[in-house]
Amino acid sequence: MDLTLSVLKADIGSIGGHICPSEGLLNAVRKCVKQEGKHLLADWHISYTGDDIAILMTHREGVNCARIHEIAWVAFTQGTKFAKSEGLYGAGQDLLKDAFSGNVRGMGPAVAEMEFEERPSEPFLFFAADKTDPGAYNLPLYLAFADPMNTPGLLLAPSMKEGFDFTIMDVSETEADRIIELRAPERLYDIAVLLRDPERYVVESIRAAGGGETAAVISTSRLHNIAGKYTGKDDPVMLVRVQKDFPATGEILAPYAIGHYVAGGMRGSHNMPLMPVHQDTGISYFDGPPSVSCAAFSVHNGKLTEPADCFASPFWNTVRDNVSQKAIEMRRQGFFGAAMLGMDELEYTGIVDRLHGLNNEFSFREGPSKAAA
Repeated sequence: MDLTLSVLKADIGSIGGHICPSEGLLNAVRKCVKQEGKHLLADWHISYTGDDIAILMTHREGVNCARIHEIAWVAFTQGTKFAKSEGLYGAGQDLLKDAFSGNVRGMGPAVAEMEFEERPSEPFLFFAADKTDPGAYNLPLYLAFADPMNTPGLLLAPSMKEGFDFTIMDVSETEADRIIELRAPERLYDIAVLLRDPERYVVESIRAAGGGETAAVISTSRLHNIAGKYTGKDDPVMLVRVQKDFPATGEILAPYAIGHYVAGGMRGSHNMPLMPVHQDTGISYFDGPPSVSCAAFSVHNGKLTEPADCFASPFWNTVRDNVSQKAIEMRRQGFFGAAMLGMDELEYTGIVDRLHGLNNEFSFREGPSKAAA
């Protein structure tokens, strides 16, 4: 029977603003998952990145299983009650609905799931990001699965010579999931044209070319528009299978050394560099910087090893120093120009209300233009 990996992640309360969940809240979620999942789950792991708690589960129930999603929903709702008892900030803020309706998608939490036939050795990576949106993964995925300058395995490994199929979603479409499937390397330039705009076109999944094995799944959704108002960034999670028929772990991780600029930071309204952080790291500077953690696992017969913290190596200390400097330099620009997101992403903020008010105060100058000749 095929194995399913499911990860669901939500902000249900945090210490001191948007810093991190309390230890008591984490324990409340652990206790609930242990109780609710004892007859369904093969294994599970709880972690946090910034102020978001992630529940990683292994099971045999397939993707979009109501019973699996309900385990996470119950854990998040019970955790919310505990967060309120501690007076944590934003208790339950990612739970956009009052009652579970059979599937967590569209209800607030980020969801990424994949089903596959387990290999004798099945290594995978679990990424969790905070204070940014799923478009933050666009560049790393493009480099890892389509660019031999980053991934020599695309040239050296016969199993990857046919390339990979990218499923890309137009997250600006609010009526339904609008997607396109493009193959690299044949459609490389078309993939680049779309992924260069990470606020509209976002990778949802990647498969080996020709309907092959699933390589990566991302919690891409229309969440920040689907509610009819701006609900903040989606704080995405991602699962990536590695080695053998897929890029190596190092090839998947390498792009995060760039510290590329992504949407997020304070109030989800700025451009800031993405910082690779340790597992279970809180948020600090300017509600950021946008952060991503990565835990490596091996899974066998549904049982997880302990996680290996991919960004704990001393190498990433230099990257973090560089990202910190980039973040400070961008913040010196304040709200001007590229430091803040474009108006499309600020549509539901107070800036738009102010602009509507100011628009009524504009007037047309009478007579010839006074512009200098």
